[in-house]
Order: sequence, then structure tokens, then C-alpha cells
Amino acid sequence: MSDLCQLSPKCQAHEQPRLPGSESPVIQGGLTVFLGVSRWTLTLQEELPSWHVSRNWGSTDFPCVMRSVQRFLQESHRAMVCPQHNRLLRGDSSRQAGLHARLCGLALEPAHSPRGPAGAGQQNCNSQKATRVPRRRRITWAPSGARDPDGRHVTAARVTRTNTAAAPAAGPLRRDMANVSKKVSWSGRDLDDDEAAPLLRRAPGLGVPAGEAAPLLNGAGPTAARASPHSAFFRIGQLSSVELDDELLDPDMDPPHPFPREIPHNEKLLSLKYESLDYDNSENQLFLEEERRINHTAFRTVEIKRWVICAMVGILTGLVACFIDIVVEKLAGLKYRLVKDNIDRFTEHGGLSFSLLLWAALNAAFVLLGSTIVAFIEPVAAGSGIPQIKCFLNGVKIPHVVRLKTLVIKVSGVILSVVGGLAVGKEGPMIHSGSVIAAGISQGRSTSLKRDFKIFEYFRRDTEKRDFVSAGAAAGVSAAFGAPVGGVLFSLEEGASFWNQFLTWRIFFASMISTFTLNFVLSIYHGNAWDLSSPGLINFGRFDTETMVYVIHEIPIFIAMGVVGGILGAVFNALNYWLTMFRIRYVHRPCLQVVEATLVAAVTATAAFVLIYSSRDCQPLRGSSVSYPLQLFCADGEYNSMAVAFFNTPEKSVVSLFHDPPGSYNPMTLGLFTLVYFFLACWTYGLTVSAGVFIPSLLIGAAWGRLFGISLSYITGAAVWADPGKYALMGAAAQLGGIVRMTLSLTVIMMEATSSVTYGFPIMLVLMTAKIVGDVFIEGLYDMHIQLQSVPFLHWEAPVTSHSLTAREVMSTPVTCLRRREKVGVIVDVLSSTASNHNGFPVVEDADGTQPARLQGLILRSQLIVLLKHKVFVERSSMGLLRRRLRLKDFRDAYPRFPPIQSIHVSQDERECTMDLSEFMNPSPYTVPQEASLPRVFKLFRALGLRHLVVVDNCNQVVGLVTRKDLARALPHSLAADPATARRWGWPGQCVAHMDALCSQCSLPQSHPWGPTPSLLFLIL
Repeated sequence: MSDLCQLSPKCQAHEQPRLPGSESPVIQGGLTVFLGVSRWTLTLQEELPSWHVSRNWGSTDFPCVMRSVQRFLQESHRAMVCPQHNRLLRGDSSRQAGLHARLCGLALEPAHSPRGPAGAGQQNCNSQKATRVPRRRRITWAPSGARDPDGRHVTAARVTRTNTAAAPAAGPLRRDMANVSKKVSWSGRDLDDDEAAPLLRRAPGLGVPAGEAAPLLNGAGPTAARASPHSAFFRIGQLSSVELDDELLDPDMDPPHPFPREIPHNEKLLSLKYESLDYDNSENQLFLEEERRINHTAFRTVEIKRWVICAMVGILTGLVACFIDIVVEKLAGLKYRLVKDNIDRFTEHGGLSFSLLLWAALNAAFVLLGSTIVAFIEPVAAGSGIPQIKCFLNGVKIPHVVRLKTLVIKVSGVILSVVGGLAVGKEGPMIHSGSVIAAGISQGRSTSLKRDFKIFEYFRRDTEKRDFVSAGAAAGVSAAFGAPVGGVLFSLEEGASFWNQFLTWRIFFASMISTFTLNFVLSIYHGNAWDLSSPGLINFGRFDTETMVYVIHEIPIFIAMGVVGGILGAVFNALNYWLTMFRIRYVHRPCLQVVEATLVAAVTATAAFVLIYSSRDCQPLRGSSVSYPLQLFCADGEYNSMAVAFFNTPEKSVVSLFHDPPGSYNPMTLGLFTLVYFFLACWTYGLTVSAGVFIPSLLIGAAWGRLFGISLSYITGAAVWADPGKYALMGAAAQLGGIVRMTLSLTVIMMEATSSVTYGFPIMLVLMTAKIVGDVFIEGLYDMHIQLQSVPFLHWEAPVTSHSLTAREVMSTPVTCLRRREKVGVIVDVLSSTASNHNGFPVVEDADGTQPARLQGLILRSQLIVLLKHKVFVERSSMGLLRRRLRLKDFRDAYPRFPPIQSIHVSQDERECTMDLSEFMNPSPYTVPQEASLPRVFKLFRALGLRHLVVVDNCNQVVGLVTRKDLARALPHSLAADPATARRWGWPGQCVAHMDALCSQCSLPQSHPWGPTPSLLFLIL
């Protein structure tokens, strides 16, 4: 559909239809959509300001078009059509840029305008009259403050469905809107029934009993819908975050065929699967009373427990790393010895095709098993886990990300994927594993095993868990590379949203313990109990700093290598972006994901075998650096150098490229290996397997870096300083920095892993250059995948062009507020209603109705659920029916899986009771005036780790609520506010999903489905 996306200046005049019972025309302006033979109309009503989309039932394009239209309506709740300029507007004119492309995948033409010529488009009008319309569907979006044709208020954030057909025949929808959202995510699953309220409820209509209607908030009555007897009417409110990523099915109509899933580009979509974590303590009366009871001794006990937990995290992370390393070494050695013996035997007698089949079958078998357990048991264990941990530390709740089952699948999956010969590494998943270990130990219980050890109960809150997860991530890096300082810097640079001096000490302590544990256990395993010779999962070996020196005239060479690494990293990320979009569209079923992973394993083995077979690069046998030498057609005492790179684990291949003497590799061998392994690694990243990208990136960079060094030695006449191993190290750093865009932490990791401080400055120079060059084209790999998964991730600072926006323009409104003493029935209705989709509710004073109520505090949904579960009602307390006074421990026991509101039974008599929220609400929530600028709101929200920020007026009356998703939705619009400042290739560090919207002046198509890839290839070519 992308080739149809264009704006036409033509106008058409259509006969203005009327709704049944309406005396005035309803269509005053809008957009007409033509898609193939189908005709769509997006109109604006005068009496009921709503967007309408209507179509004939004769086409099968409805679900695809409706997804795009619905996304546009969600993101443009203050949009309007400007007849003079034939473009979409939102708010003021400073944010027009890029909004005309919001209806991606549709062909848009301005429809009738009050100022349009009367005779235009008469032919189309006649054809429209002749079209038979057997059935119609209408989608309506009503902005805040709208009124229906009868003059009744239409409540915003209201999701209803009114069926005006013969009532009894219209059954319920085949699926509610919560189950309609099926976008592929890290969790790989839809919302559970017990985790989200139904997002679509029937409203009273003809033939529908009044008792089945969902309660309306703020006293608003049901909306009367006027439509033809053969139509359905939907109302999507402003606060609704429903994502129509699948078919909207009519009750009486079967879907013609399944449609591929849509993914966002040119717009900012946020998935319903992700909620925010609350890194701000709710200082209610219970919290303050507990803090006052803690004396100096109790405080020291809490601090000691923190250090004990960090030590346990380091020990267990080191032991897990040892287990992974030992099992991989055993299984990989068994596989490669079996294949080597088979190749040696068939080389003499012929029939190497059987060796190829054996190699491919073994790889496919391991990967098949590893992909199956990930795809069908715990999809969140796929990949390295670094993007998920970054989101968790940023304040986003990723489902199942720190569960015990995730750890088991992650460890098993990474072993099978590495042994399966994929272009992956086992170091990246160690960061995720350490984070899961830290999250589990700090809570003193396992929700997966349903075991509560009754320890560390004080740390059962998001704030404490965040700090321990930071320590676990650092311990994972330390165990992977033997770099405790690098682990601390990685946690600071890539993940932590909060940092202080005491946290730094504890994280460093956990990293130190992790490195020591791994070193000690592996030294015992290798027979050197007291040598401590294995500091990490990978040991790059020591470089001879006396012979491998660098001189001043090499600095421009290092900068040039950084430029090459940045460009290659950008190409890698762009190709992976294209591939990920293809996977989300078409490879979204677990069975297809397993098939793809198995296919990649077989292709990897086939490509490696073909390159080894066709290579004639024979080198003298050096047993110290070659673990499994393949002779093939080489003479006795020689081995095939291509097999060193392919027929080995990636870690050993990197060490070989770093330290093998000059002449060990032919330039043609390195060139072919770099090209093939580059595309294999790009294809592999994103598969449904547990794997990392660190080692493949280092291996690619080491290969082309060594090739660069060999070429340089030819040019300079084999100068002493032109050592291939040194340039292999610089190329590895440049390639990894160009892909993941890490600078500070990666510098220290490389220095600690190589046990050399001599190359500190060159590594810094290469990494900085690679990051600067790569950011010109596209974001880093981790940030790119975070954006592709529609996660509301907040960066450190708001865009510099966002000062024109205020809190009033980004907040959600209207806000559902509760009184200090509220009826239980009202609270149950608020929690059950899809309109109140926030997890925090402002508490206002009891007003007499003559004046608006003022803000008194804020209470969370989780707190209300615990209160309802324990039935903390005023009447029960006065009658002495409460067994005991509620304590803060009751809330911690329910953390983090609070029961859904549907599981709490409240009788009709209890609904009339009253609940006093004064003791449980936060009496001092953070607030901002509605005139506050977006950067100020963003800084307050981001720095304090808030989940809700209340917007008030001058009289301290609640006017709106700012959440993480509100800020994440607003930031792309602020970037596109000033087209003059938008670069041709996008903003450095900006999400690739929005780059096309900013490139409105490019000669390339504005709407293409493959993100920045055409732009990048256009620049390179």
C-alpha cells in the first residue's frame, strides 16, 4: 500500500449525506481515501465533531486501512483539516511538519470543503451514487468536550460499541480490543485476561439490557447513536490507547483472510503491553510511620543486607557464567571433533557432501531446540536482553523480563545457540542473566516457584529492585569480559536512571565478586587452582606493548578506522531494521520463528563449509592458536586458515585474529570472511534465540581491521608499527562501537579484557569517531530495537526544539479523580472501566458541588486493589469487623503481581460502603502548572523516576495528568516542529521510525516501509 501514499491537490464535491433523523448535513470537510477499488471517506462532522471512516463491505481491505486510520486518530486527537492548504493540522502551525504523512499506507485526497468548487469531481459523485452499499461500518472518534446530536456530553476516554441493528441478533464481538492487539513484542504474547480489563464494552442500545452497559464516569449518560439499521458504531476516546493491529471483525461477518501485522513507521506508537514502574516512593502515613520506627541499628541492618545481596548477586552470576562456559566448551568440542573426523575421512575417499549434511544437521538440531524453548516457553528470553534491561532501568515494566523461568531459558538458549554455530556470542546474555538473579535475590522470594523465604521484605518495591538490577547488569558484564570497572561504567552509561555514590560502591562490589568467582572456579576447572588465570568468559590475551607500539602519525589512521566502523555499523543497523520489520510483519508465529532460526543455522553451516572448501589459503600448522585444524586439500603439516575463523567458537576466532603472527591469513580470506560473516550476523540478530551481538561485532571488526593492517604493511614496506594484530583490535572496537554506540564503558572493557592500558587512547579515539559517524545515519542497535517494540523509553534530555510545547498540550485529560472518602462502588467502577486506564488517580477534597475540588493527594491502582482485597471500609472499621490495621507489609506481600480487579468480589451491600483514602494516598505528589514547558516537565519526570505527574491550574485544581506515554508520544512531534532545523538524514540519536517524517524535503520517497535503508544506500552509492 505504500506506493499509493500521496497527497493530491484535487478537490471533489460530494452530496452531503445525512444521518437518520438529522435535519442538517453532517459532512463539512474531510479526506477521501482511495485504495484499489475501495473507496473510503474520512470526514469531520459539524454537530458531532468526530472523525468518521465508512466503507462498502465489498472489499477485503478494511482491516489494513482501519489500522492506519485508527493510529492516526489516536495520535492526532486535536487534529483538523485545513481546506485552504489541504493538509492536516494539530494545534498551532508550528507542528505541521510531518503530520500529513500520518496516514501511512493510504492514498489521501481532499474531499468536499465548504470553500471547494461546486462542480468539481462530478463524475466521481455519479459513480458513488451508482455504487451499491449493502452494509456499512463507521468508526467514530470523539474529542474531549464533544456533544452528540442530542446535546449530551460525550465523555472522553470512553470505549463503547453500540449496535443499532436488530438487537438480539447482534452477538458480542469475537474478541475484545485487548486481544486484538497482537503486535510482536519481547514477551511475544497478548495481554493476559487477568492483567488488563476488557478494552471494549457494549453500551446500551436497542435490544441491549441496561445492566450490560459499562459504567460511565463523571455522571455522563449513555450516548445515543443514530445510524442505519445495517451499521455498527464505535467511539474511541482521547485517552484510549487501543491499537488496532489486527482485524476489526463484525459480529456477523467472517474474516476473508488473515492480514499481516502492521508495525509503526512515520509515527510514534506505544504498545499496551508495557506499563511504567514507579521509582518514586509513595510517602503516605504508613510509609512515614515505618520510616520513623527505624532507628540507627535497624538502618545499619538494612545497609548490611544490601551489601549481602550484592555479594550473593556477584557469586551466583559468576557461577552461572562458569556453567555456560564449561557446557559450551564441552558440547562445541564434541561437535567440532565429530565434524573434523568426518571431513578428514571423506577428504581422502570423496563424498564431502555427507560432511556438509552432518555439520548442517548438528547445527540445525542445536538451534532448533534452543529456538523452540524460547519461542514456546519464554519469548522474552530471545536476544541478548540488553534492550529489555535498559527499558527496565529506564522505568518501563517489561512482562516476564526478570523471572526465574526467563533465566533458565536464557541460559539454556544461549548454550544451544552458540554450540549451534550461529554468529552469536554468549557474553551479551550474561547481562540479562545477572539482572534476573539480582531481581530475584533482592525480593527474597520466587513468584514462579511460589516460594516466599520471608527475607529481604523491605526491598520489595520498584526503587530497591532497580538498584539491585543495576548491580546485576554490572556483574554480568564483569563475568563476561573480566572487567569489573567496565561493568560499573556499562550500568551507568547504558541503563541506570538513578545514581549516587553509595550505589556506585555496591555495584562495584558486586562486579568484583562476580569476576573473582568466575576466575576462581574456571582456574580450578582448568587445573590451575591458585593461578586465577581466567578472569572472564573471554580473554583476549596480552598484547606485546614493547613491539606493538603506536606513533603520532597513526592517529589519522585510527580516526579513519573509526569512520569505517561507524559507516559499517550504520549499514548493519539499517539492514537489521529492514529485517526486523519483515519479521514483525510476516514471521510473527512461534512455529515460523523456529523454522527461520533453523534455516539460518543450516545456511550458516553451508556458507562456512563452502568457503572453507573453496579456500586455498594453507598455512603452516601452529597448534597453539588452532583448536580444530582442518587440512582438507592442504599439504601435510598445513591447515586451512579459513577454517580457523569459521570452524571454531567466535571467541577463539577473535583471539586468533588478534594474536596470530603476520602472514597467518591471506587478504582474500579475510575479505570473504568479513563479507559473509557480516550478513550472517545481521541476519542472526533478532532471531528467536538467546544470543548476543558483542562477539560477532568484534569478530567482524577484527577481520577487516587485520585486513586493513595487512594492506598498510604492504604500503609501508612492512614497517614495525604496522602490525596486523594491533589494527585488528582497533577494527574490533570500531565495529562494535558503530553498532551499539557505547563509548566510555566499552573503552574500559576493551582495556581490561586485553590487560593493556597502552591502547587506551586509540580505543577512545576509534569509539568516539564511530559513534559520531554512526549517529548521523541511524540510532544504535539497542535503541533501534527499543523503538521498534514501541516502548515508551525516555532519554536523558528532552529535544532542544520542544520549548514551544507546554504541559497542557501533552497531558492526558480529562482525569478521573477520587474523593478522600469515596464509595466502594465508585472505586470498583473506576478500576473496572477502560476509561480510567491510568494506574494513578488524583485525590481531591470533598467539594459541595459549587466549586471545583482541589488536589489533596495521589493514590495508585495497586493500592486501591489491596484495600479492596482486605475490605478496608469505614463501616467495617467502625463496627469492629476489621481483624487488624492494614500495614505496609500487606502491600509488599502483593508486590509485584497485584491481583486484577476482576478477581476481587464486592457485594452489592459493600458497594454502598465508604473507603477513607487519607491514610493510604500520597499527600504530596509532584505537580506542575499547565503552562510549564515540556523540557521542564520532562526533566522533572525523568530525573525523579516518576510514573504520574499531576498538572494543576493556579487554584491547585487538577486539569490533567502526565505519564510516561504522554511524554513519549509528544517528543516526536516536538522534533518535527521546526522543519528548518531537521537534517536531511534525521537527528543524531533519533528513532529511525520517525526519520522519514522529518525528511519531507528529501528527493527520496517520504513514506517507504524500510526506514532509513534507501537513504543510507543512496549516500553510500
